[in-house]
Amino acid sequence: MLAGFDIVIVVLAVVVLLVLFAGIKTVPQGFNFTVERFGRYTRTLSPGLNLIVPFVDRVGAKMNMMEQVLDVPTQEIITRDNAIVAVDGVAFYQVLSAPQAAYQVAGLQNAILNLTMTNIRTVMGSMDLDELLSNRDTINERLLRVVDEAAHPWGIKVTRVEIKDINPPANLVDSMARQMMAERDKRAQILTAEGLKQSQILEAEGRREAAFRDAEARERAAEAEARATQVVSEAISKGDLQALNYFVAQKYTEALAKIGSATNSKVVLMPMEASALIGTLGGIGEITKEVFGNGGSSAGARQSGARPPVVRSTDS
Repeated sequence: MLAGFDIVIVVLAVVVLLVLFAGIKTVPQGFNFTVERFGRYTRTLSPGLNLIVPFVDRVGAKMNMMEQVLDVPTQEIITRDNAIVAVDGVAFYQVLSAPQAAYQVAGLQNAILNLTMTNIRTVMGSMDLDELLSNRDTINERLLRVVDEAAHPWGIKVTRVEIKDINPPANLVDSMARQMMAERDKRAQILTAEGLKQSQILEAEGRREAAFRDAEARERAAEAEARATQVVSEAISKGDLQALNYFVAQKYTEALAKIGSATNSKVVLMPMEASALIGTLGGIGEITKEVFGNGGSSAGARQSGARPPVVRSTDS
C-alpha cells in the first residue's frame, strides 16, 4: 500500500507529463501556426516539432501556406456600351505572412472574394463588349495587378486571376452572329470584286501587248516593203529593168492569188492586156536565166516536161 509521499510523487510525475505534452506542438507541412501569449501574438511556428510554454502560450491561427484557389461566383456586369453580360472567374492566392493574414483582416477568403468581384465589375465595366470578348488576357492582367496590390497588406500574394466565362444575353449573341455573317459576306464580295478587277486589268494588258506586237509586226513589214522598193528603185536608176519587171510580176501574181483564193467567188472575169502579161512573164524568164543559167533552165524544163505557156491577147 502506497504511502502519502509516494502518491504525491506519482501525481507530480503525471502533471509534469501533461505539461510537457501541452507544450509540444507539431505543425504539418504547408502550414504555419501563430503563437499568442495572453492574447498577444509572439511568434510563428514552422512545420515540424515545436515547443511552447504551457498554460501561457497558445496556438492562435493555423494558416495554410500553400497556394489556394478561390471560385468567383457568376455576377452580371454592365459594360461601357450598356450590354449586360454574366461573368464568373477563379482566383489563385498564397499566404506569405501568417501573422498578417491572421491579424490584418477578418475572414481572409471572404475578403479576397469580395475584392476580386468588385474589381471585376470595375475593370470590365469600363470596356466595350467587343473588347471584353477579344481582350481576355488584358482583362486578366489588369485584374491580377489591382487585386494583388490591394491584398498585399494582408500578407497575401495573388498569383492569378482568370475570367472563365463571359456570357452575353441570347438576343445579343444572335445580333453578333448576324453581324459576323454580314461582315463575312462583305469581305467575300470585296474579294470577288478585287478578283474581277484584276482579271480585267490582266485582260487589258494582254490586249495592249497584242496590239503592240501587231503594230511592231506591221512596222517591220512596212520597213521590209520600203527596203524592197528602195532596192528596185536603185536598180532602175542604174538601168536594170529586169528588177522592175520582177517586182511588177511579183505584185501582179500576189494580187491574182488573193483574188483566186477568195471564198465568195468562183469565177473571176476581168479584162487585161495580154501584151503586159507577156512582157511581165518575159521579164521573169530573163531574171531566171541570169540566176540559173541557160543550162539550168533547159534542164528544169526537160525534167518537168512542161511546155511554156502561150498567151494570146485579144482586144477587149
